[in-house]
Amino acid sequence: MTTSKLLALDVGGSRIGVALADTTSRIAFPLVTITVNGGELEAIAKLIQENEPEVLVVGYPRNQSGDPTAQTEAVKAFARKLETLGVPVVFQDESLTSVMAEDRLKAQKKAYSKGDIDAMAAAIILSDYLER
Repeated sequence: MTTSKLLALDVGGSRIGVALADTTSRIAFPLVTITVNGGELEAIAKLIQENEPEVLVVGYPRNQSGDPTAQTEAVKAFARKLETLGVPVVFQDESLTSVMAEDRLKAQKKAYSKGDIDAMAAAIILSDYLER
């Protein structure tokens, strides 16, 4: 069985949480948080070069009713830019992942930042994708 890596992105307006996993261990872990400042595509390209993922898993935002939101359209537009990096892009529902991420971080009883929440949310998105 060959091992491949997966990179997940929790795309927000200010930050992008990033997580990594491989198909053998199937354990996703928070990697970094990228600040949205115009250089995010280059930062992701560098992560792709360093980690050589087979797939980019992008969190797909929806509201509580399951309907797309304004952020959904922004994420879809960003995913189109990601496709130019040469790695297949797939979507994974990200419903409540930020809430779950903050709960997990609170349980660790250590200080954490909003960036930590975003990276943990990306790990949850990736874990959900691996379980599918």
